[in-house]
Amino acid sequence: MTRRRLTILGATGSVGTSTLDLVSAESDRFEIDTLTANRDVEGLARLAITHKALHAVVADEACYDALKVALSGHDITVAAGRAALCEAATRPVDMVVAAIVGVAGLAPALAAARTQPMVALANKESLVCAGSLFMRDVGENATVLVPVDSEHSALLQALGGPAIGGAPDLTHVSKLVITASGGPFRTLSAGELARVTPQQALAHPVWSMGSKISIDSASLMNKALELIEAKYLFGIDSARLDVLVHPQSIIHGLVHYRDGSVVAQMANPDMKVPIALALAWPQRMDAQVDPLDLAALGSLTFEQPDRRRFPALGLARQLLEADGGCSAVVNGANELAVDRFLAGAIGFTDIVAICEATLDSMAGGPLGDPQSLDDAMALDAEARRKAGELAARPARSMFAG
Repeated sequence: MTRRRLTILGATGSVGTSTLDLVSAESDRFEIDTLTANRDVEGLARLAITHKALHAVVADEACYDALKVALSGHDITVAAGRAALCEAATRPVDMVVAAIVGVAGLAPALAAARTQPMVALANKESLVCAGSLFMRDVGENATVLVPVDSEHSALLQALGGPAIGGAPDLTHVSKLVITASGGPFRTLSAGELARVTPQQALAHPVWSMGSKISIDSASLMNKALELIEAKYLFGIDSARLDVLVHPQSIIHGLVHYRDGSVVAQMANPDMKVPIALALAWPQRMDAQVDPLDLAALGSLTFEQPDRRRFPALGLARQLLEADGGCSAVVNGANELAVDRFLAGAIGFTDIVAICEATLDSMAGGPLGDPQSLDDAMALDAEARRKAGELAARPARSMFAG
């Protein structure tokens, strides 16, 4: 068997390390070309040595010398900087795993989509901030795109079609549904939500994730972003996209067909399941997770999300109908607001309020759909600037209600 050569963008994050765990378990199927990280020199060097990488890149140029020293004596080339990340994404490999969190992952993911035969996409911001551009480049390059988010991986499987390289046939589909655990605050009142602390918001009841994604899960902003992601991945209109709260997180996505049938994908809540599918696509491999025991679970429950207490979902509906630039604005504002919340500068419910206010302040201009990476990054920068101004105002003066 010919081994599949991989580049992993964001190797030290939760998706990156889970990917490497799977690669180690089936080393006869995979080999590592390049690993990247943001600033974690020690972690990147350790992974590069362990997995016999050929090349290692750190995004922060100030960390170059430290990475060079950490890998001295090993036959691993080293580079640093944002441009080096994009160059790493274009090195000839069989698959790039795009797992950098946030808009920082857009440029290298886009570079991979334009040059590589296969991309396993775990960076939702690539589609949220530049969905039309990204999918256009995927189509023009005939890139095989396999989503790594558990919900979109579930929809891909339930649709029973090929990996995404163009719009799938949705003729007989009435609705695509992604599920949400509801996060740690599913049952809290509006008043209780306003008093949530960063420590509480980081404690997700089901999934183990990084801090930014954990906060997005708590506010349900992750579901807002995932709806936008689904719009571009599957080329579907917003009226046929929905969210269902499912606290056990066993069903990850459902496809409703016009004949009344519903096909759901089920698995224990572990990111290794969708990662394994992407790595082995179009085949499957052992995901190194416990098998699903429905009898032990006993029951699965579902409920409609409360859009009043979790306004991110209402905002998502607005974005699904708007130009792509609006999504880029909200994503930038959300990243800024999450950082400020984690620093204790704003309250939990201020996060989405700042996103809404930022969009309102910029919606009068010609946002449109970003036609280039520069377009998307300019919208992101302006959104962060405006959101920063809003976040600096006296606590809750603009957001109480």
